[in-house]
Amino acid sequence: MSAAQTTTADLPPAKQKTSPGAKTGGAGSPGRPVRRGPGATPWLLLAPCLLVIVLVMGYPLFRLVSLSFQKFGKSELWGFKEAEFVGFDNFTKILGDGVFWSVVLRTVIFAVGAVVLTMVLGMLIALLLQKVSGWVKALISIALVASWGMPIIVATAVFKWLFDADYGVLNYLMSKLPGVDMIGHNWFASGPQGLAVITLLVVWGAVPFVVITLSAGLTQVPKELEEAARLDGAGAWGVFRHVTLPILKPIIVMLTTLSVIWDMGVFPQVFVMRGGNPEAEFQLLTTYSYQQAFVVNDYSGGSAIALVTVLLLLGVVAVYMRQMLKIGEVE
Repeated sequence: MSAAQTTTADLPPAKQKTSPGAKTGGAGSPGRPVRRGPGATPWLLLAPCLLVIVLVMGYPLFRLVSLSFQKFGKSELWGFKEAEFVGFDNFTKILGDGVFWSVVLRTVIFAVGAVVLTMVLGMLIALLLQKVSGWVKALISIALVASWGMPIIVATAVFKWLFDADYGVLNYLMSKLPGVDMIGHNWFASGPQGLAVITLLVVWGAVPFVVITLSAGLTQVPKELEEAARLDGAGAWGVFRHVTLPILKPIIVMLTTLSVIWDMGVFPQVFVMRGGNPEAEFQLLTTYSYQQAFVVNDYSGGSAIALVTVLLLLGVVAVYMRQMLKIGEVE
C-alpha cells in the first residue's frame, strides 16, 4: 500500500456543507414544523360571549346616547310625536343646574366614605384572620361569605329593622347606655344621618369580598422578610408599612378602584331604603337619573345624566385597566 493510499484511508469522511436554510431551521427545513398563527379559532370561541355583550350592553348604550341628544318625553314614548334632535341642549340644561352639581358632590362624598371605610375594615379583618386559630378563622369566613351572598333586598330590610325609629335594635341598645335616650330617634330625618346608614349597608355588603381577597394576598407575603424587619427593630406598624403594604399594593389599588366603581353606581340600597321615592337630600347620580326619567318622564334628561355618570366612571375604569396592565407586565 502506498503512502498516498494510507493517508487517504486514515482521513475521516469529509463533512457535507449544509445550506443556510438548513442551519437556521428556515421555512424550507424538512425537519422543523412551520409555526402558524392562531387563526380564527379564538374568535370563534369568543363569538358567543361577544354577541351577548353586544346585545345586553351595546344596544342599551347606543339607545342611551341617542336619547340624550333628543327631546323625548311621554308623548314621544307613546308615539304621538316624533323625537326631535336637540343637540347638546340636554347636557347644557343639566350642567347649568345647581341641583345636579349638588347630587354629583353628594355622590362623590358618599363613594369616598364608603370606599375608605370598606378598605380600612377589610384590611383590619384580613390581618386579624392571620392571628386567630383555625376554627375561629373558619367561622369568620363562613359569616363573611353568608353576608356577601345575601341578596341586597334582604340586607336592606335587615338594616331598616336595625335602624327603625320605634322598634330598632340599635336605638334600644344605645338607650341602655347611661344618659342616652334614643327611643324614637329617626335616623332618616336628615340626609347626612340617613346616608350614613346607607353607607354602612353598602360597606357591610362589600367588606367580605375585600377581606377574602386581602387574606389571599397576605398568604403570599414572605415570612422571611417580616422576620428580617423585626430583627432590624421594626415594630408591628413598621413591618406592615415597609413589608406587607408594598407587596399588597397592586391588590389594594385594584380593590379600591373596583370599590369606587361599585359605590358610584349604588342604586337599590338607596331606592329600597327610602321606599322607592328617595327625597332630594338622599339623591345620588343613579337615583337622580332614574327620577328624572321615570318620575318626571323626562327620558332625554335622565339619559343625559346617566351618560355623564358613565363618562365619570370611564375615568375610573381607565385607572383600573392601567393597573391591570401594569400587573400583567410585572408578572
